[in-house]
Amino acid sequence: MTGKSKNRPFSSLVVDGNEKAAARAMLYAVGFTEEDFGKSQVGIASTWSNLTPCNVHINELADSAALGADEAGGKSVTFNTITVSDGISMGSPGMRYSLVSREVIADSIETVVCAEGFDGFVAIGGCDKNMPGCAMAMARINRPSVFVYGGTIQPGKDRRDIVSVFEAVGKHAAGAISDIELRDIEATSIPGPGSCGGMYTANTMASAIEALGLSLPNSSAQEAVSQNKRLDSYAAGEAVVRLIERGIKPSDILSVEAFENAITTVIALEGSTNAVLHLLAIAHAAGIPLSIDDFSRIGMRVPVLADMRPAGQYAMSELIEIGGIQPLMKDLLAEGLLHGDCLTVTGKTLAENLSEVKPYPEDQKVIRPMTDPVKKDSHLVILRGNIATEGSVAKITGHEGLKFTGTARCFHGEEAALAAILDGTVVEGDVVVVRYEGPRGGPGMREMLSPTSAINGRGLSDKVALITDGRFSGGSHGFVIGHITPEAFEGGTIALIEDGDHITIDADEKAINVNVDTAELDRRRASWQQPAPYATRGLLAKYAKLVSSASEGAVTG
Repeated sequence: MTGKSKNRPFSSLVVDGNEKAAARAMLYAVGFTEEDFGKSQVGIASTWSNLTPCNVHINELADSAALGADEAGGKSVTFNTITVSDGISMGSPGMRYSLVSREVIADSIETVVCAEGFDGFVAIGGCDKNMPGCAMAMARINRPSVFVYGGTIQPGKDRRDIVSVFEAVGKHAAGAISDIELRDIEATSIPGPGSCGGMYTANTMASAIEALGLSLPNSSAQEAVSQNKRLDSYAAGEAVVRLIERGIKPSDILSVEAFENAITTVIALEGSTNAVLHLLAIAHAAGIPLSIDDFSRIGMRVPVLADMRPAGQYAMSELIEIGGIQPLMKDLLAEGLLHGDCLTVTGKTLAENLSEVKPYPEDQKVIRPMTDPVKKDSHLVILRGNIATEGSVAKITGHEGLKFTGTARCFHGEEAALAAILDGTVVEGDVVVVRYEGPRGGPGMREMLSPTSAINGRGLSDKVALITDGRFSGGSHGFVIGHITPEAFEGGTIALIEDGDHITIDADEKAINVNVDTAELDRRRASWQQPAPYATRGLLAKYAKLVSSASEGAVTG
């Protein structure tokens, strides 16, 4: 065994030849046989952890993927990377690490795959940042690979989910529910393993990655605790071995058209604003030119069709019951809204994958027909104006209206804003301005699920707007605008807004402005001083120095 092999272009450099005897000796100790050294090595990147329900079962899926790779003629090697829980850290200082973890996950998968010379790999993700982190690694490393989504959680009591708990906190503060009722909701909303159950960030990104062509058909629409999800994992292990044999890499799959497919699918599903940030980051890793303006361009012609939480009625488990996202994608393809000739990890094109997909049942109500959409164009609206000269991202579903004018009420950080919402300081007509939460200023763009849920819980969802240089959980809804760029820490206009300023948000005009003249803004800018950084050493400090703006995907390399 000497030299590079077609099916072992990387592992042969690690284990072939007399000079690699020491490497083989160490691998014998972890279970390799002599025969294994002649096989393609397949890494299984597992994000297993028992710190969150999203990932608590992923070790079992990793075992299934490894078995699939082994029985297809490869040699699997399983390794772990990290996860953090957005739902647990939400509203706390720990949430600063959430977006940062996306970079750590991508870096760690790259580190292991490239250091160990794997010929291909399976990446399995559960919680929100696992998915884009895995996809970024796939694009960056560019070796045959397949993504597996850990799967969605089953509904809790009375169809509850994690957002039910966050909104119950607001209802409790408003006196609408008792301590006992709050505790019941807390204890019965999360029944077991799986990612948050609406079209929140996890399910959004799983769907986007499937539309990109990086996961097997229907991987995005399976419950975490199901035989289908175990079979999906097994099939992913098999698929990677075939991709290695055929030499199909992410660079053969990821194209401008593939990203347009992902954006289109996210819009039709009324997906999370985080999809903007993460698709920009994956495209950056793949070397594909993608900008926030592409979301506006595509959004003009793509309707919102899914009546799903948080703004709508249905959970992911109910979409799974009627067939997942595949029938939706087939309808979008038939309407000329998807590029059917894009290659996928099946080795077939998207159109070929969809050719045998059956339509949704006639009586289903989860996905609307093209003739009766939830919204005729995208809910993801890129707004610009003197507050966001480089862009911002709004989630305008139509439920909350298309225009809001109100009075600024400004807060340095999420905690101060949440306290003011819960104690009744924030009232109808306010525009809550939460700043110094951007990629550098936070650092890490904390998600504002606690404040937005408190607003909704207090019955103010259509009476109060919230704008921030941070971002939003996929569970947020209401008149909310995030990713404001330039961020406050960089001296963006959001740092200059004062209590009492009038702010206008217009989704039709795609504009967000503070009604203060340029001369006054220049005067305020001249006296503005950058605050001290949140962290001066360690991971957060390193991230703040390296990270790009939100309009560029908040990437570090």
